[in-house]
Amino acid sequence: MIDWHSHVLSGMDDGSKSVAESVQLLKELRAQGVDTVIATPHYYADDESVESFLQRREESYQSLCAQVEDLSKISGNGDLPKIVLGTEVCYYPAIRRLERLLDLRIGQSDLLLLEMPSRKWSEYTLREIEEISEIRGVTLILAHIERSFPFQSPKTLERLYESRILMQSNAGFFTALGTRSKALRLLRDGKVHLIGSDCHNTTSRPPRMEKAFHVISKKFGEHFITQMNEFGQTLLVKE
Repeated sequence: MIDWHSHVLSGMDDGSKSVAESVQLLKELRAQGVDTVIATPHYYADDESVESFLQRREESYQSLCAQVEDLSKISGNGDLPKIVLGTEVCYYPAIRRLERLLDLRIGQSDLLLLEMPSRKWSEYTLREIEEISEIRGVTLILAHIERSFPFQSPKTLERLYESRILMQSNAGFFTALGTRSKALRLLRDGKVHLIGSDCHNTTSRPPRMEKAFHVISKKFGEHFITQMNEFGQTLLVKE
């Protein structure tokens, strides 16, 4: 399975604080049935340039790869998930004009993960989302939609789905008793397309993918999980 949203790279944001913690997160994800992890550190255009961010991300990734290689040689623990580099891009007005926006896509695919504000979106915001989704070479994914969708009208949501924008939800949306039924309903109706752990650490925000998979398979069967994985793989094939 694919974890579509994670903060496993160390020193990038409020996620993993060390390479050792990153390795532990990867071990936990692999044990939970994840074979591919999309590393999506936060990007805030107000804080740094795309060039600076990409350089920091690459350095963090290389540090992690070096440690994983050492662990594989020493302990034989080479069965860790594949890491695909991506970004959780924070939305801001006029983001469509951001230079090198396409460089923030997931791997070599056309997928771009966008974090939207948890408030009612203006008409300007909606139009801009639609414009980004229409850019050649971009398939837009909205991150953890359970945070922002409660503020939007049914008409707005339908408009987004008609634009063929993909929706990502966190594993916790499926595991929490208060939201589980809604999460399953959205998944059943094709309103949620991708699931991510959004893991930040091994304590307060650990991976919960296995629990989410269990809830989903118990409701819809193992074949549903298989279909989800096959769909996800087709999206990354463009990589």
